[in-house]
Amino acid sequence: MSQLITIDRHILDQQSHFPQATGAFTGLMYDIALAAKLIASRTTRAGLTDILGQAGQVNVQGEMQQKLDVYADEVIHQIVGGNGRLCIMASEEHEQPLSIPPGGALGGEYVMLYDPLDGSSNIDYNVAIGTIFSIHHRLSPRNMPGQISDLLRPGSTQVAAGYVVYGSSTMLVYSAGEGVHGFTLDPQIGEFVLSHPSITFPARPRYYSINHGQETHWSAGVQRSVSWLTGRDPERPHSPLSLRYIGSLVGDFHRTLLSGGVFMYPAVPQPDGTLRGKLRLTYECAPLAYIAEQAGGYASDGFRAINDIQPEGLHQRVPFFAGSRDLVEQIEVFISEAG
Repeated sequence: MSQLITIDRHILDQQSHFPQATGAFTGLMYDIALAAKLIASRTTRAGLTDILGQAGQVNVQGEMQQKLDVYADEVIHQIVGGNGRLCIMASEEHEQPLSIPPGGALGGEYVMLYDPLDGSSNIDYNVAIGTIFSIHHRLSPRNMPGQISDLLRPGSTQVAAGYVVYGSSTMLVYSAGEGVHGFTLDPQIGEFVLSHPSITFPARPRYYSINHGQETHWSAGVQRSVSWLTGRDPERPHSPLSLRYIGSLVGDFHRTLLSGGVFMYPAVPQPDGTLRGKLRLTYECAPLAYIAEQAGGYASDGFRAINDIQPEGLHQRVPFFAGSRDLVEQIEVFISEAG
């Protein structure tokens, strides 16, 4: 029988590499794993309980909330925020930062930003959805509430980031700066078990992922990038990649990470006639960029590294290109050449 390594044991082993560790980060990861188990238990029974459908509320993004959106948001807020390890939180579902629930502590060492249920528009269709999280050290003085400045940080200052995929199985993928590791939830024992140690992007990419429904709105640089990825650029031959696109960011990114390739969500037309990104920098792009870089890949807004961007607001949106480093860097060249 192969050795069984649970996420608890793995995190403790990782903690042993840092003699100065207080155990607060270890506890924080336990809390995230517990919240993920509770959300997974609802997603796997969604068709059997009164949890499908719209909640009748609109979030700060102007999107209709699903019932599972609300449930996931509350679970993460209460469980992860209530054990004294965080001083402030921010959720993609709320315009303002969240206060720490009763039982939490103002002096928590960390701050967390999260998207409780990415891809929730796919819930009713049984498509993979996910949770994304980003963790930073606090900057503000201890023993007082966290500040907005603790949250508005470039991705380069993250101490950990990760995501959970709720699909045919539930998988938690995270990095704390020591590589990327994936854990699959074993429903028989109720534990996340190490299934994908030391994940890196494969040397030979297989897929590109983009919404071709927006093709008429792509910039010239993005159009040439796709032409190159599909082997149709006569000036720069490239082995063609196959298209795979779910429309669920976590699902599409997860496949890209394991198979190699590139995920692209370029700027899209806005009502005022401008082109602007749709994905949220702090809740989605920065944590996935951290994972990509830890796995040997790269993430960009088309001009610069995602994690070099200083956020101007909690809900700032940016274009997003992430995946195998050589592919994303070449896309930057095409976009730059096209002006």
